[in-house]
Amino acid sequence: PWGCPGGASARLSVQASRLVELPCSSSDDEDGSLAGVTDLPAAEQDPGASCSIPPKPGTFSQCVRYLAFLWNLLFLLLGLLALAVGVWGLLAKGSLGGERLAPLGSDPMLLFVLVGLGASTVSLAGCLGALRASPCLLRFFVGAVLAFAGLEVLGGLLLLAARRRLRDALRDALLLCLRRYQEEPDLRFLVDEVQRSLRCCGLVSYRDWETNPYFNCSAPGVQACSVPPSCCLDPRQNGTLANAQCAFGALRLGDAAAGSVVHLGGCVAQLSAWLHGQAGGIAAGAAVLVLVEAVGALMALKILGDIAPVGARD
Repeated sequence: PWGCPGGASARLSVQASRLVELPCSSSDDEDGSLAGVTDLPAAEQDPGASCSIPPKPGTFSQCVRYLAFLWNLLFLLLGLLALAVGVWGLLAKGSLGGERLAPLGSDPMLLFVLVGLGASTVSLAGCLGALRASPCLLRFFVGAVLAFAGLEVLGGLLLLAARRRLRDALRDALLLCLRRYQEEPDLRFLVDEVQRSLRCCGLVSYRDWETNPYFNCSAPGVQACSVPPSCCLDPRQNGTLANAQCAFGALRLGDAAAGSVVHLGGCVAQLSAWLHGQAGGIAAGAAVLVLVEAVGALMALKILGDIAPVGARD
């Protein structure tokens, strides 16, 4: 064997190369087969043989991750609250069981259920995605937020483009509310609140209530030729008790006599003036909502950006 120095050196180099290619191991009780690896010069070792340890996220990345979790947790609670209010409203009015007061599809409480369900689902995905650093959940969250923001912007543009048609649709909706005033408690509550807060009665004038079958002068009931008590100038008797009969017979009176009992002006003009006055607040609220959604999406994208390099190395 001493006569073949060239062959021995070749075998040693082959064994060393094979040992270098072995995966990293943390066990120290091997039989000495890897002992020769540490004796090799650093230049001869394969740099790709070392274990790739993912770098620990920085302080800023950790803060963004926890802030995204808390951010989505807040909206998850708000979504669950809206969902609970909607379900409670449907159950209280018998829309989900018992006597049905109104069709389920036309119940305003259904809007709370849909909004709460959508907000809680998206926020839950954001919470779990930020907590577990799940790319799938984070991508779903970002996509849902962008879809909601796009629908909101599209809805705003449609409202601006179809303002005249929207005014006509609002007039038709209010007329329907007047005709179904006694039939649906939600519509009755909405109409009464509008008439009390805006100090108005009917659509154009108080005589619009003649279209209601219960308030029409040809109706057989005690409410014939009357208007709702929310039209009264003083709907409370002695300032404390609500007077449900304050507007009885108002449609039989002339405009001068009725003006001392009820509001003569309609709610359409008052509502239009109120909306024009609140245009700045409505625009600011919409901008804040879009900003909130943008902040949530940016935090999710930052977490996705921190996850991507680790996934590429793995």
